[in-house]
Amino acid sequence: MTEPRPQDLQPGNRRRQGPIVLRGEEMRQPMADRALLEDKDQKDWNQRDPWRVLRIQSEFVDGFDALYDLPPSVSIFGSARTKPGDPMYEAGEELARRLVRKGFGIITGGGPGIMEAGNKGAMEADGCSVGLGIELPHEQGLNEYVTLGINFRYFFVRKTMFLKYSQGFITMPGGFGTLDELFEALTLIQTGKVTHFPMVLFGTEYWTPLMEWVRDTVLGGGYISPGDLDLVTVTDDIDEAVEVMGEPGQFGTV
Repeated sequence: MTEPRPQDLQPGNRRRQGPIVLRGEEMRQPMADRALLEDKDQKDWNQRDPWRVLRIQSEFVDGFDALYDLPPSVSIFGSARTKPGDPMYEAGEELARRLVRKGFGIITGGGPGIMEAGNKGAMEADGCSVGLGIELPHEQGLNEYVTLGINFRYFFVRKTMFLKYSQGFITMPGGFGTLDELFEALTLIQTGKVTHFPMVLFGTEYWTPLMEWVRDTVLGGGYISPGDLDLVTVTDDIDEAVEVMGEPGQFGTV
């Protein structure tokens, strides 16, 4: 076995695989999603893939077991790179506080940035502050404001938890991961795979160019229907965003 690189042994350098923590040489193992999707060696598939199915099943069971009695909740998505003190970070905190006072729990990806802001606001308002973490190449860990946290190996299991236990979604400025969550939820709502949950895009300066492209190019080209534009509300107003989420239990869950 190759000796661990010195940087792999630094105190803060580690990676999670679900409940397992890896350091040193063990960090070189491929992530579970990547191993599942890229494994091309079929000679002993019958010994490996069925066991992966059981591991996937166990993640669903753990998630359902941990989250089954959550209050009606709102998911807050956004960039992990947004720093404390940024106006969007502060807005994320306040959104979470207001929603908790209205009776909602808050669900985030459990990481830093906007996720941390949402969990912080929820915890400080004495609400349920859920973090759904994910195995990544560089350890982020759950932020300190999560009161109920789960780490997942597989993105698709984690995505199911967001959709199953959320009554609404507030999406703040973010990168590819944020856009992925946004468009996946929109697709499932548009196709009737989930309840028509309220969706807010918070931050007009960030989201307006995207919505103009959707209207002018996507709708203009006939790729969506005019009513699909009504699936989202774009706003800078915290009061409006909270109002759009409705009342706890109004929209049900999947």
